[in-house]
Amino acid sequence: MAKMRTVDAAVAILEKEGATEAFGLPGAAINPFYSAMRAHGGIRHTLARHVEGASHMADGYSRAADGNIGICIGTSGPAGTDMITGLYAAWADSIPMLCITGQAPVAKLHKEDFQAVDIESIAKPLTKFAMTILEPGQVPGAFQKAFQLMRSGRPGPVLLDLPIDVQMAEIEFDIDAYEPLPVEKPKASRKQLEKALDLLTAAKHPLIVAGGGIINAGASAQLVELAEILNVPVIPTLMGWGAIPDDHQLMAGMVGLQTSHRYGNETFLQSDFVIGIGNRWANRHTGGLDTYTAGRKFVHIDIEPTQIGRVFSPDLGITSDAGAALDGLLELARERQAAKTLPDYSGWVAECQERKGSLHRKTNFDNVPIKPQRVYQEMNKAFGRDTTYVSTIGLSQIAGAQMLHVFGARKWINAGQAGPLGWTAPAALGVVRGTPDATVVALSGDYDFQFMIEELAVGAQFNLPYIHVVVNNSYLGLIRQSQRGFNMEQNVSLAFENINSPETNGYGVDHIKVAEGLGVKAIRVEDPNDLPAAFDKAKALMGEFKVPVVVEVILEKITNISMGVEISGVNEFEELAETAADAPTAILTKA
Repeated sequence: MAKMRTVDAAVAILEKEGATEAFGLPGAAINPFYSAMRAHGGIRHTLARHVEGASHMADGYSRAADGNIGICIGTSGPAGTDMITGLYAAWADSIPMLCITGQAPVAKLHKEDFQAVDIESIAKPLTKFAMTILEPGQVPGAFQKAFQLMRSGRPGPVLLDLPIDVQMAEIEFDIDAYEPLPVEKPKASRKQLEKALDLLTAAKHPLIVAGGGIINAGASAQLVELAEILNVPVIPTLMGWGAIPDDHQLMAGMVGLQTSHRYGNETFLQSDFVIGIGNRWANRHTGGLDTYTAGRKFVHIDIEPTQIGRVFSPDLGITSDAGAALDGLLELARERQAAKTLPDYSGWVAECQERKGSLHRKTNFDNVPIKPQRVYQEMNKAFGRDTTYVSTIGLSQIAGAQMLHVFGARKWINAGQAGPLGWTAPAALGVVRGTPDATVVALSGDYDFQFMIEELAVGAQFNLPYIHVVVNNSYLGLIRQSQRGFNMEQNVSLAFENINSPETNGYGVDHIKVAEGLGVKAIRVEDPNDLPAAFDKAKALMGEFKVPVVVEVILEKITNISMGVEISGVNEFEELAETAADAPTAILTKA
């Protein structure tokens, strides 16, 4: 056995567990850990400008590819509290992420020492496991448990807090004798899945709701194959978007109050049976439960047993990893296909395709200032099937989800449940780290962009190229729209006369100057006809300089994006598409 510092043992464990991508900021109380990373040499570290930004980078990295676990590292005190929003975003969306904080010496924890905070207690509600490690000999076991918990059941983040004296202590440790703990994932039985399939095949208008658990399980191919064998349409949730490509004939659209398609909602309302796999029945997907559940039966399959029945009681609940459930359903479906006992749903599929081909929102506007719908139309033209979109919250995300197209798993990276402003830019940098050969395009409103704009410097310093589309209406647009019901639009305008940038015409912050000052390239677009050239230029600049490129689009200040309080009553504030020319990039637009 070799004698070594606990931090040297911990870094060796990171490598053996396959977690070698770290984001963070050093500080006095975490310097021993940084020295261990430097001595080891196998952990790549990206220096963030803010610890919250580092946590979102680690989150984005974890979301970018199957099996990834991003690491966020910070010192004691405020570094840990800065991570809390990042932990919340990862916890809410079932994302594995390892946060490591420094801490005051063990003997000082009860003495209100400098930057000593009980981060274990603060982080516990937002993690699968949070621990201040008080004994050096516990370090290997704590890291071992952390990785097992991150990967087992419903994935999620963990936080390990390391007092500086624990970091410096020496222990006996042999990395060759270390083994990762087995990952625990429940698996549906054949009998359970037979009952689920019996309920589905007894229906006339069945649907599959595909949640983010399918993407977490790396099971998108199984989902598509199952849908094809059964010939049953699929409704992806926002977190499951991309599990089936948007242009697949069985992709029936998204359902919900905001990030939804008109044809998706209409198809759902015509259904009589729904099997949800790896989803959580989020309220912005369901709307009012009486409307959502009326006239249809439900099967719910989820990896977390307490998730079943949390929102409403299904007719059948099954605890299972989504991948395991899909494998089992595929086996049964193939058997029934061979026995020719599967129902013929071709008429139902044709109805869904008809709706998908005709119920679209207009995007082809020539207005100046630019209407946001036109931006997404031009993005569909400019960016191909391999594009990975990153977004978080606001009218930009809602309209983007209504009008953009996603063609594969992990091609839509979104902080869906928490929706923290500022998440997009640092998360996009993490996605670039996780998929360096991908085309990454971020989408923000002006306020989301301003929240953590300093992280653009990280992309410039470490050559992490991506395109960041900023739709600027100089408003907190979603808040402004939600205030309509209160007959007010107070305190949400971000516009002001910038004495240093009169060229912004009262739109306030000069994002171009700020972005360029942080080392990235930036373009401003004010005419919709200039969007194609701007996107082409952005791609060229990204390729030449290997830095983020900001494309700021000046929007009309007030646009109300389609949304409502019931899936049967979404308000359409703008013109609807009547011909193919009204929505030229819509999938299966009816001529």
